[in-house]
Order: sequence, then C-alpha cells, then structure tokens
Amino acid sequence: MPHLTLEYSANLANDDSIGALCGKLAQSLDAQRENDQRVYPIGGIRVRALRCEQYCIADGRQDAAFLHANLKIGAGRSEAVKKATGDALFDVIKQHFAEVFDKQGLALSLQISEFSESGTWKHNNLHARLKS
Repeated sequence: MPHLTLEYSANLANDDSIGALCGKLAQSLDAQRENDQRVYPIGGIRVRALRCEQYCIADGRQDAAFLHANLKIGAGRSEAVKKATGDALFDVIKQHFAEVFDKQGLALSLQISEFSESGTWKHNNLHARLKS
C-alpha cells in the first residue's frame, strides 16, 4: 500500500494529461519520508485513474468538471504523516489543473482512508523484485 484511485469527469482532461498526473502522484507518494525512511514501500504504490463518462455536477452545466482522489493506506501512520501526504498529493493535483481551474468550473477533492490488515489479502512479488 498505498493505493490512490482517481475518479474524474470525462470533460476534464485527456489520457496523456491524466497519465502524467498519475506519474507525478506516484513520485509524490514515493518521496514521503519520516525519520529519513520511506513512508510507503515503493512496491506497494499504485495510482490508477477511472474516467467517468456519466456524471452530473452541480446544476448540470456542461463546463463543470471534477476529480476526486481516494488514497487507501494501512492503519497506524501518524496524523503528521497523513497530513504531509495529503498536502503533498493535493498540491500536485492543484498544480496540475491550475490552468483548467482558472477557465472553468472545477471541483477537486482528496480523502485518505485507512484500513486494518485483517480483512485484506495480498500476493505481491514487487517488493522482492525491486530490492534487486
């Protein structure tokens, strides 16, 4: 973990723009440190984007757009780490869409959800492969 899922309205951006944003967000997650240690193992970082073709925003006007980001992380990280992570990710998102924000209606949001390890199943060889 962490897994970051972006949901966005189809009128917001093209695939290249969203792909670039995914890369920037993954780099931001990888850059998070606490006591000079990575907060999130690189082998657990996932960023994915889901384009919403059907949506209604506010009063239904055609030029309104949205992006909602949901970061799922394992429980146990400090409030300071969660705040630093959220601030860093949201800054990347806001910077990425700064020009769009100035030109049209745009709602950007981010939430962080924690889960416990009980109730999750994982089969992942990325951690071992990234060590070599």
